[in-house]
Amino acid sequence: MKSAVVIGSNGQDGHYLSLSLEQAGYKVIRIDQALLNPSDFFASRKPFDICRSDHTDSLLKSLQPDEIYHLAAFHQSAQDDYVESLEILEKSVLVNEFSLFNLLSSITKFSPNTRLFYAASSLIFGEPESEIQTENTPINPVTLYGITKASGLYLCRKFRKEQGIYAACGILYNHESPRRAENFLSKKIAIGIANALKDKNYILELGNLSAYADWGYAPDYVEAMKLILDQEKPDDYIVATGEKHSVKDFVSIAFQSAGLDWTKHVKETPGIVKRITTPLIGDSSKLRKKSGWKPSLTFDQLVKTLVDKGVDFE
Repeated sequence: MKSAVVIGSNGQDGHYLSLSLEQAGYKVIRIDQALLNPSDFFASRKPFDICRSDHTDSLLKSLQPDEIYHLAAFHQSAQDDYVESLEILEKSVLVNEFSLFNLLSSITKFSPNTRLFYAASSLIFGEPESEIQTENTPINPVTLYGITKASGLYLCRKFRKEQGIYAACGILYNHESPRRAENFLSKKIAIGIANALKDKNYILELGNLSAYADWGYAPDYVEAMKLILDQEKPDDYIVATGEKHSVKDFVSIAFQSAGLDWTKHVKETPGIVKRITTPLIGDSSKLRKKSGWKPSLTFDQLVKTLVDKGVDFE
């Protein structure tokens, strides 16, 4: 039986990935800051901290898992009150970089056959000159999150080149599911529709309706992670739909699927968006050609799925 460690298992991606791996016959060890006892192999029964090298050494020495998925990240939505403070930087470095370095080092020392997947982000590209990005687009992050995610990608490249270990990266674009937190756009819209169905006078305030993004479906993206680790050699891959849609498109399809006129329930309030970001659209041709991966849902189907699930978590 193959074994996999999923770090960030309580998050959206960690949830779907853990279930998918278990369905494939894996023994899955879940690690998340919200879990007190992430695995029964910890005899001390104390919380596990991936930011401590002795803990990651113990993990790799004891388990020698076939695969590790580093999905943990310190991240906020564009609609959160967000100040790039020293505290934000420290948390970002600890989760997005330092913990990854510990894992890569522990793999090198104790389990060199373990394959590691690191979840990078489209925000590593910052404000690119080209509307559509490939793996060859210059990395030029403009946020602390993007900077630390870019650093994580560089760490993977360094270890696989110098130590010969299998460290692959998925450069993930926006991907949604019913498990999104309430501060993210897709969940706000789903909750707004639920409220509008109960109250004909309900108004949902959203930011820039003309903003564009590349939206995918989270369960599809975790399947891409598994396929990336199935490749013969480690590499970096963009995971995206390659399609550009506006917030207005999202809202229109969502409300229509619930039998509502969005213009009667949605108000544009630009001040809600705390950070204005450049639209990022990903070209996943490399991943599709190498692995056969492709999204299972169209954009319309994705939006309707999120609405159908409503505010209920899967």
